[in-house]
Amino acid sequence: IACLVMYLFAEFDDAANLLAANPDATTISIDEPVEIPKNQHSRLPEPGREEDDELLGTDDSDKTELLAGQKKSAPFWTFEYYQTFFDVDTYQVLDRIKGSVFPVPGKNFVRLYIRSNPDLYGPFWICATLVFTIAVSGNLSNFFIHLGKPTYHYVPEFRKVSIAATTIYAYAWLVPLALWGFLMWRNSKVMNIVSYSFLEIVCVYGYSLFIYIPTAILWIIPQNVVRWVLVVFSLCLSGSVLVMTFWPAVRDDNRRIAVATVATILLLHALLAVGCLAYFFDAPELDVPAPVIPAHNGTTVITKSH
Repeated sequence: IACLVMYLFAEFDDAANLLAANPDATTISIDEPVEIPKNQHSRLPEPGREEDDELLGTDDSDKTELLAGQKKSAPFWTFEYYQTFFDVDTYQVLDRIKGSVFPVPGKNFVRLYIRSNPDLYGPFWICATLVFTIAVSGNLSNFFIHLGKPTYHYVPEFRKVSIAATTIYAYAWLVPLALWGFLMWRNSKVMNIVSYSFLEIVCVYGYSLFIYIPTAILWIIPQNVVRWVLVVFSLCLSGSVLVMTFWPAVRDDNRRIAVATVATILLLHALLAVGCLAYFFDAPELDVPAPVIPAHNGTTVITKSH
């Protein structure tokens, strides 16, 4: 107690000396509330502006985009420049995958998951996994359909891997490139259009393809009704991610152009799914060997079978 009393007196002496040196100085008590000047008022957000910023990915997300761009200051021909595109942890990748599988209505996927740190790690491995999943599942589907038929001899089709890789990676890179160029062109004509970066668009497309991995595994089930139900379900999930991401960016454009842009995005996305299902999982016709009829003169006659 004595030490506490001596400490309080020392603090009081210091305050007295300060007031003696500067009589105009003011002191603030701990119990006194800090008074906020009346001339400092926070600017109230405009009605509807907060929702637009949330959908378009503006406001604070622009600051995070600039900060993310500062990290990529290395020259593009160096390894360090491309290393930043893979600088993500497991939790970020899983969170983005979860966001692509369970889209939140009214939320922008770029603003919510991508803009702070866009990556190529997730899209690259999602596409690679989808390539092998489609190729392997297509071979297994063909095997199970013809299992037990005496005229069928299973031969693994390794060429399906290269075909699937060409299709998936071409879609995941060329379509975002075309969309990025289109948004840049329209942005020069309509100032309110938001242009995503090419890396952000690739990121959105890459993560939107994740739903097709479990879908391709379930396509092994040899039932056309089940397969088409899975196609529609996958298109609804992944397509909603694309629509909620790119519709706010083009909705201020001409109405027909905006609707046509979103319709083209969904059409290309549907063509990818339907094309993979039709090519890799439709059962090919069995080549029935032609019957061999022995002749009386020792030769054989081969008849053509249909």
